[in-house]
Amino acid sequence: MDQTHLHLLITHLPIFGSLLGTLVLGYGIWKKSDTTLLASYYLLVIAALGAVVAYVTGEEAEETVENIQGVSENVIEQHADFAGYALVALIAVGVFSLLGIYFKTTKSTFAKPVTTITLFLALISFGLVARTGYLGGQIRHTEIASGSAQTISEQGGEEEGDDD
Repeated sequence: MDQTHLHLLITHLPIFGSLLGTLVLGYGIWKKSDTTLLASYYLLVIAALGAVVAYVTGEEAEETVENIQGVSENVIEQHADFAGYALVALIAVGVFSLLGIYFKTTKSTFAKPVTTITLFLALISFGLVARTGYLGGQIRHTEIASGSAQTISEQGGEEEGDDD
């Protein structure tokens, strides 16, 4: 397995990890459950670590696909740009989650404000990482990039098994 394979495998972790971590964090705030808050912090830290791995392996993945026919360099660049923003946001969430773990376990008065900040950052980071994933999907999944699959099927176009 090379870095391109690792990139494709790991990219879903920051997306689903940040979504699940954000939902669990919101639930923990609503239920006022320290155990649930701690679980959400751990999920968000794992999502941040996944984002680091996805970002680091992204360059080799780009090298692998940039010369394939039908792959748009513009879409790759948009994906890479959003990946940088998503990475920074998820690292911030990871750092605040680590602070949250520390403040919760030491019963600090900073625990509640850190939880609120973490929730806010987690919402933003999920939006960024979801957009990054969407753009990444467009690199090889042309059916979501242009809607061409729907247009072809509506026109009674290509039959299954055609090799263009």
